[in-house]
Amino acid sequence: MYSIELGKSGLTVPTMAVGCMRIARMSEKEASTFVNTALELGANFFDHADIYGGGESEEVFGRTFTASTREHLIIQTKCGIRSGLFDFSYEHIVSSVDKSLKRLGTDYIDVLLLHRPDALMEPEEVARAFEHLKASGKVRHFGVSNQNPYQIKLLQRALPMPICANQLQFGVMHSPMISSGVNVNMYGDAGIERDGGVLDFCRLESITIQPWSPLQYGYFEGCFIDNEKFPKVNETLERIGQRYGASKTTMAFAWILRHPAKMQPVTGTTKPERLTECLKASEIRITAEEWYEIYRAAGNVLP
Repeated sequence: MYSIELGKSGLTVPTMAVGCMRIARMSEKEASTFVNTALELGANFFDHADIYGGGESEEVFGRTFTASTREHLIIQTKCGIRSGLFDFSYEHIVSSVDKSLKRLGTDYIDVLLLHRPDALMEPEEVARAFEHLKASGKVRHFGVSNQNPYQIKLLQRALPMPICANQLQFGVMHSPMISSGVNVNMYGDAGIERDGGVLDFCRLESITIQPWSPLQYGYFEGCFIDNEKFPKVNETLERIGQRYGASKTTMAFAWILRHPAKMQPVTGTTKPERLTECLKASEIRITAEEWYEIYRAAGNVLP
């Protein structure tokens, strides 16, 4: 597992993050095995959100480590989603962090992301919350999730610290941020820029993109690996994977890691053996020809 810097934060992190959205369903023993498997493979960056499992995912994870082992973990969590609304108010951000700290059983969070854009966001209020959390030692670094360039620029203007990450849906079967760049000035849906050029913006601003649900197609419609709806991309991933002694799952992550943006994809499995497959991608660097072959196999047409 190789390392990257998370944005301009100065924080060195593994190139893959371990998603913890589903660990609320696991027993304490299962969760400990899962976390230890990740750590043995060099993946010590764990991604959470206050809403995952209604808070239970953080609670379960918090029971997998002790105060003496906390320093070996990098914990990221998210806040800002409430029932029926998004909330970036000072009170909600600070309160959410305090609750996450209690559930996780730790004194600090390494990275805090704002979860989904709040249409009523007041940048100065967010800045006040971030400054308070930074000064109190409760949060060390800050980022966002699912935000476009202008939303980020608006927020960054008020912040004294850099936005280090932007978590976005991205993967082999969900790559509009690639297609709009490849099809610049072309007719057709592929050329439509839906995100304001967020990929190139994040590269220019040194903001690390963290792809979420990289094995999903659509919006939580399901996994495309071994899905009969997508025979071409599965056949291509399997054939190219045979050259590297790797599974289709591994190759789907290797495709993301091949992009020069130095993204940090977030895994979604809770199975140790599947997690091992995902993390193996960090050992593989596919060729440009293979990258484009996979891209085309996913149904994308080059102009």
